[in-house]
Amino acid sequence: MKTYNIFITAAIALFTLGSCSNFLTTELTDQKTSDSYYKTPSDAYTALVGCYNGLNLIWSDNSYAFPVASEVYSDNCFGGTGTSDGHDYDVLDQFDITLAPSYVSLYENDWKRYYQAIYRCNELLDKLDQVEWGSSSSLKNQYEAEAKFLRAFFYFDLVRLFEKVPLITTPTSELVAQADPADIYKQIMSDLRFAINNMPTTAYSSSLTTVGRATKWAAESLLARVYLFYSGYYSATSIGDETSATALAAVEDVISNSGHDLLADFTTLWPAASVAKGVTYAGEDNKEVVFAIKYTGNGTSTNNNITGNKWLIMEGIRNNGVGIYPYGYGWGACTVDPKLVAQFDKTNDSRYFASITSINDEKLAFSNSSDCREYTGYYLKKYSPQSDVDNNSLPTTDYQYAQAQDYYVIRYADVLLMAAELGSTNAATYYNKVHQRAIPTAATVSSVTKSDILAERRLEFVGEGIRYWDLLRQGLATAASTIANNTTWTVATGTPSVTKITTNITTTRGFQQIPADEITLSGGVLKQNAGW
Repeated sequence: MKTYNIFITAAIALFTLGSCSNFLTTELTDQKTSDSYYKTPSDAYTALVGCYNGLNLIWSDNSYAFPVASEVYSDNCFGGTGTSDGHDYDVLDQFDITLAPSYVSLYENDWKRYYQAIYRCNELLDKLDQVEWGSSSSLKNQYEAEAKFLRAFFYFDLVRLFEKVPLITTPTSELVAQADPADIYKQIMSDLRFAINNMPTTAYSSSLTTVGRATKWAAESLLARVYLFYSGYYSATSIGDETSATALAAVEDVISNSGHDLLADFTTLWPAASVAKGVTYAGEDNKEVVFAIKYTGNGTSTNNNITGNKWLIMEGIRNNGVGIYPYGYGWGACTVDPKLVAQFDKTNDSRYFASITSINDEKLAFSNSSDCREYTGYYLKKYSPQSDVDNNSLPTTDYQYAQAQDYYVIRYADVLLMAAELGSTNAATYYNKVHQRAIPTAATVSSVTKSDILAERRLEFVGEGIRYWDLLRQGLATAASTIANNTTWTVATGTPSVTKITTNITTTRGFQQIPADEITLSGGVLKQNAGW
């Protein structure tokens, strides 16, 4: 594996962790070494900023950002993009490298940036003891908890994408072989449990001054998500010391004590949807957001200044370089399958309009379908670029790099539905709260099944990168057959079939290809996943 030694120095330009413009511009220099740098709590804080900046960097290439790719893997969306583009998104959609044989290192940049981010966390954790904490000693555990939360977040993405990856918990230049996934999950859970036990218990409020930083509530919610995926996919009842009981207790604590809650109007969660519907956007730091990746409008094409949400452009409508108010121009990825659209009560479910852009229903002046691969007439809306009334893509300064919309990693609706699925005695109440927010006229149910909850999750989280992992954790056979049968394959590129897609997903076990370049650089120490 390549080694990426990132030294976080005093020359990092901070974001303000205690402000609404939270995240940062990072410039790395060699003025100090990692051994000479970590002296004061301020040094440690600056290094922690670098760890958070890893969240900006992991998807800064935009092409295969986790939220985008996850929608393509699932039965929600096709790869889409343009007719003149390469077929890399078809590879993602159909789990088939033969559709674009040259794309043997699809995830090279993602792999590199995840390990850069992990290195930053490991470096800070390794150097905490050499900081002179003095009267600020209480900060040590908090900074350690935040760094471990972030490391757990990065590894959870990696282990879901590739299953067997190197597990590195100290800054090292040594070649590290792939670990058993059980060991990776144990480390993730250990990190999250430390975070839960050592983060402040401050409840959410609109005046909170630490917006954007990980909280105890975020760690508890992520622990439940990790448990549900691992226990489902691997048919396990525990991960280290964590069980269904501890996972349920974690999300019940969020529900009881975090101060988070649902917004009254689902549409107001999403900027483009709010403008299109003529309602007031709730803002990125609203009470429903348990944890988000913060982006700013300060991003530029300079490598060390990528703080904008560049991947959002992938999902924009492909329209000859101009927007269609209020939607901005993009690359046309993630065209929505009509079979998903058919699952919505279009008239009564507010999630339909908020989640999916319909060219026909919204009477959009779009005439570029001939340049759109796998065109269905439907695009994702939650993470859509925007335009002004003159159809100029926003922001006008550099719309590809300066998108400021945050990515909601965990919403309170997810917490409620996870608690219901984990067997809460209040399962029906939690389900009703989510369902009736979307459809206020819906009848109240007195009991709810796992099938009900999973169906609700699909409609609630369209476009948020969750559906595929919800399918995969139901078991490989269920995931493969569901995706194969729920997809309108007559729209897809080539000649896929239910049988072919079922075989491809089963053969790859639902995981993605290890970048071939990394395998070569490792001298064969890294091994490719089956089916790739």
